[in-house]
Amino acid sequence: MHDPRYLQGIEHFNRGEFFEAHDVWEELWREMKGDDSRVFYQGLIQAAVALHHYRNGNFDGAARMWGFSLERLDPFRPSHEGLNVDGLIAAMARAMQGAISEPPEPLNPALLPRLSLTV
Repeated sequence: MHDPRYLQGIEHFNRGEFFEAHDVWEELWREMKGDDSRVFYQGLIQAAVALHHYRNGNFDGAARMWGFSLERLDPFRPSHEGLNVDGLIAAMARAMQGAISEPPEPLNPALLPRLSLTV
């Protein structure tokens, strides 16, 4: 059984509401004490913030947050809490290519990652 805020954050993320996903997951993250899930949620939060920055043209902030996110999510491969972490990392890497290219390119909405849970 997943915390409803985890699911709500996924819904926000999938609608492209990255700041809202960040807010919901941050509330959940703040309540966690010293377990691996705290790091996992921090990685999700940072992925959402990276996309938020990227969409707003803050390419440096987007690239930095994506790097932090990848560091935190990588240990949870291939999946954690029902989320395909491998798929998220691959989709984020494709989406973030424009932010780290020279010169940076605007976010391509067709490349936005979508999160889904496995049963």
